[in-house]
Amino acid sequence: KKNHHIWCKHADLPPTGVLTYMTLHDPSLGPGDELWDNSAELERRCRLGSEVTSLSRSLSTEKISPTHLMYPDRERPWRMFAVSSTESFSMNFTDFRDNALLKLQVGGPFMTGMEDVPAQEYILIQVEQTVELGIRRRRVQQILYNWTIPLHSKRNDQILKTRTFEIAPILVNVQAFLLDNQVVPLSMTRQALYITVETQVLIAGLILAGVYVLIIFEIVHRTLAAMLGSLAALAALAFIGDRPSLMTVVEWIDYETLALLFGMMILVAIFSETGFFDYCAVKAYQVSRGRVWPMIIILCLIAAILSAFLDNVTTMMLFTPVTIRLCEVLNLDPRHVLIAEVIFTNIGGAATAVGDPPNVIIVSNQDLRKKGLDFAAFTGYMFLGICLVLLTSFPFLRMLYWNKKLYNKESSEIVELKHEILVWRQTAHRINPASREETAVKCLLMQKVLNLESLLRKKLRTFQRQISQEDKNWENNIQELQKKHRITDKVLLVKCISVLTIVIFMFFLNSFVPGIHLELGWIAILGALWLLILADIQDFEIILHRVEWATLLFFAALFVLMEALAQLQLIDYIGEQTALLIKAVPEAERLAIAIILVMWVSALASSLIDNIPFTATMIPVLINLSQDADVNLPVKPLIFALAMGACLGGNGTLIGASANVVCAGIAEQHGYGFSFMEFFRLGFPMMLMTCTIAMCYLLATHVGLGWNT
Repeated sequence: KKNHHIWCKHADLPPTGVLTYMTLHDPSLGPGDELWDNSAELERRCRLGSEVTSLSRSLSTEKISPTHLMYPDRERPWRMFAVSSTESFSMNFTDFRDNALLKLQVGGPFMTGMEDVPAQEYILIQVEQTVELGIRRRRVQQILYNWTIPLHSKRNDQILKTRTFEIAPILVNVQAFLLDNQVVPLSMTRQALYITVETQVLIAGLILAGVYVLIIFEIVHRTLAAMLGSLAALAALAFIGDRPSLMTVVEWIDYETLALLFGMMILVAIFSETGFFDYCAVKAYQVSRGRVWPMIIILCLIAAILSAFLDNVTTMMLFTPVTIRLCEVLNLDPRHVLIAEVIFTNIGGAATAVGDPPNVIIVSNQDLRKKGLDFAAFTGYMFLGICLVLLTSFPFLRMLYWNKKLYNKESSEIVELKHEILVWRQTAHRINPASREETAVKCLLMQKVLNLESLLRKKLRTFQRQISQEDKNWENNIQELQKKHRITDKVLLVKCISVLTIVIFMFFLNSFVPGIHLELGWIAILGALWLLILADIQDFEIILHRVEWATLLFFAALFVLMEALAQLQLIDYIGEQTALLIKAVPEAERLAIAIILVMWVSALASSLIDNIPFTATMIPVLINLSQDADVNLPVKPLIFALAMGACLGGNGTLIGASANVVCAGIAEQHGYGFSFMEFFRLGFPMMLMTCTIAMCYLLATHVGLGWNT
């Protein structure tokens, strides 16, 4: 009672039987003060204790520990201390060799950068280089870096901040600039990285190039290629001395995206049991009157419009099964039609602030909102530009498909027989012969495949191969197709449409009403569970077999790979080099060159790496660039160029956008998978053309017309 100690227990430590306590002492109290009799003083001390307890929980969540306690998988101790307006904190780091990189991580009640309220209190971290003049003396030679971190006024959440310094043995001094005499609890850890930033970027580039070689030449499946790439990136981090823990690697995975994919896959799998997709294919065949290109243009236009308001992945998961059944009815090759659809889905997603994740990141940035770049302003400008891109994309798509034979070269009977053989063979390979009955079923399926192959050889010998013409007798075939492809379960169809309508409505509501606090992944999962209950699915394994597990694993590995490459400074390096190139341009041409450079760097980078971390990294780079008095550039043209490039650049490669991978996975499940090069031959020219049109739109409006305010 006299010492006024507050004991805070680390409740989340591993079950080792050891309890760790921290002692806090307020030196402002005299020896005769009675703390427990003063309710106001007691409340203040409880609040201080809760801050330290909150810090304790966050440290255990992030797997960090005090100086005297280290986890076995990480040898980086966390030093816990407190600073105030009158007391600072200093720490000497003498265990660094020459030319090492110092990586500092600081945990405290910092601002996240998303608050509207300007920070009036902050922490100043001074990183100083020291020179030893003797055995007993050490003199500070110069201050190399000043790192200012704004403090949150409420002191609620503990936020981790990270920065890397290229210096020799150092002294770190932490000061607090506060409005009162409160004490701010902080934690700090440091790590020595013995490889320069340029070398790290080189390693990251080699890993990324290796992954693309595996995917382009189809040496292994793209899922395995992503897993090998993520493993190589983690090994590189361990080599440079920045090995993440297993908990950190798991946190890199975007579970919201995986939940969205899984939930929509369940919904589409149940929906397909109703025969609705076959019915839609026949109706589209009837509306197009047997003409192929009007049908393709209508499908692409509808996909672009939906993706402007829905997530691109959701749009393609709904459109891909319909397109495949439609192409089977018309005896078309679904691959070319699906590639065209996913390209226009990515274009349409760039039209609004909620159509693509990079746009959502941009409009959510509070610094950009203060500059007038809100939801309405962003959507209005992007919508006009994307409409111009769409108008020029349809003729260019027709030119790309000019010499391509969309019809299959065999009759529809032979095509269906080949596809049936492929599906039966895939089904047989998926059966694990764990029992005698399963082995017998697998043998029966393989025997059926052999019989079908024998029948196919007979038909090929008697059939004169010809290129099919457009169906001139489409009116005579409508009745036959309607009898063959009809709704098989109307009750289940009503249930599916009801659930899917509510799910899509919640998607819209989540985009325009942020106060719901229900993410897209949760909406999809809840919708899938609701439909599973209504549909009364007895054999759940049949539904799980329709889930694209390879696609989900690919995205999980891709998230780890992209975050590891970001830890290797690849994305930061691209942003810094882009800023340096813009600064080197003469002021008269600086705005035009900056728009062109940001546009094409974003497009090319987004076709190779995930556009979400790239956009999140480039936004502060462009904001700081616009605030530089020597550069004198408006921020809006740079942000619009970033949005255009990040969204349209996803059409460049198969793994450039999530919708591309999802479409390829569903098509592969139906027996119509397309390779990396098949997508690249159509997607990359479309990406070049659309980015060129978008660049002209940006230059005309911002450089020519001066739409900078």
